[in-house]
Amino acid sequence: MRLAPDTLHHLPPQVERFGYDRHAQALGIVHFGIGAFHRAHQAWYADRAMAAGDEGWAISGVSLRSPDVAAQLNPQGGLYTLTERSGNAANSRVIGAIREVLFAPEQHEAVVARIADPACHIVSFTVTEKGYARAADGSLDLAAARQSFYPLLGEALARRRAAGLAGVTLLSCDNLAHNGAVLQRLMSEWIEAEAPAVADWFEHYCTCPSTMIDRIVPRSGGEDLDDLEARIGLRDEGAVFTERFSQWVIEDRFAGRRPRWGRHGVQLVADVAPYETAKLRMLNGAHSLLAYCGLEAGYRFVHEAVADRRLRELATRLMIEEALPSITPAPGQDLHAYADQLLTRFADPALRHRLDQIAMDGTQKIPQRWLDTAIHCVRTGRRCDAIVAGLAAWIRHIEQGTAVDDPHGETLVALAQGEGRAALVAHCFDGAAGRAPLWPGYTRLLPLLR
Repeated sequence: MRLAPDTLHHLPPQVERFGYDRHAQALGIVHFGIGAFHRAHQAWYADRAMAAGDEGWAISGVSLRSPDVAAQLNPQGGLYTLTERSGNAANSRVIGAIREVLFAPEQHEAVVARIADPACHIVSFTVTEKGYARAADGSLDLAAARQSFYPLLGEALARRRAAGLAGVTLLSCDNLAHNGAVLQRLMSEWIEAEAPAVADWFEHYCTCPSTMIDRIVPRSGGEDLDDLEARIGLRDEGAVFTERFSQWVIEDRFAGRRPRWGRHGVQLVADVAPYETAKLRMLNGAHSLLAYCGLEAGYRFVHEAVADRRLRELATRLMIEEALPSITPAPGQDLHAYADQLLTRFADPALRHRLDQIAMDGTQKIPQRWLDTAIHCVRTGRRCDAIVAGLAAWIRHIEQGTAVDDPHGETLVALAQGEGRAALVAHCFDGAAGRAPLWPGYTRLLPLLR
């Protein structure tokens, strides 16, 4: 029996569920990239807000590339369970915030109409780093942008302007440094190129706050779904599994209405940068180090890698000796305590966070996770041996032809195997044979890799 609105009464009493009328809630949020991370985080916060009496924050989810999530959630009326795991404990709740999932390639008009609807106040994103379609120099790659959210959003904003509607808040929830500023600049470039009449309206009436999100959400598999079904008595194809910890820091700069998320643990601040930088350089940096070095050592999961004394010491060195001195903390932000907390979270075997999931899209992640820290180390005369070890493991990963789902993976593997390591490194940092460098601005790091 499948989880759905008409089967909720079959759930055992220990499974929590929402208490609000879902169909009375307007679709106030349109979200691009409705994967497990969004369902474990932003949708969970929206569910909590509506359960506490906030109204009008139901979510219309949009899948840009795959119909899989629509196939998982639409037959369930958008319902799914979120299970928090810690040690041997697992607590599940039915989340009611998502009302529908639209598959953009087949439902272009429906997506545009949802954003152009007066009820919509927030458009949010978890499309991963590559979904922003940035060229090597950081500008918008117009050809790649046509395959992402830009055409849909641009058309919807033009409709809102023509109808005399208010602007919307564009909320990036991706691991990008200064993600709000990046989104605003790239969207402005799209509008200037494709809909210049909207440019002034967008600048004056829409906002793009920066955010920092921290919650570990492993990829679930069939075994997870089977275990959940045995425990709750219903099949949930959209289930997500996560840790108990959750953090969300948002620059308090909204274009209009917003949920009262501050009542549910969200930090609304003037400057997100210290939290964002700490997460990227400490949590994400250590994760990528454990991923490439751990896979090389034969491990599959984060908790296995961090149990290895050598890898734990490397991760600790990266966080404490290399990343931490490069961060100017916010008042009350204890970075040493944060590092200790991260190691504890990494070590929890209940999460079963796969290293190959973290290793995906390395070319998109490495600059903000490692290279910015390394540049700071070079400038201040400090060593960055842990980051160098991580980069060396990533290079060997490419040389062995095991590039994990990376937009430049095939090119890099062919280059490494055909022309050697020096050519690969040069392509990444310096450019070669007419190619622009993948990571411009980091040439000073080349001596560390020779």
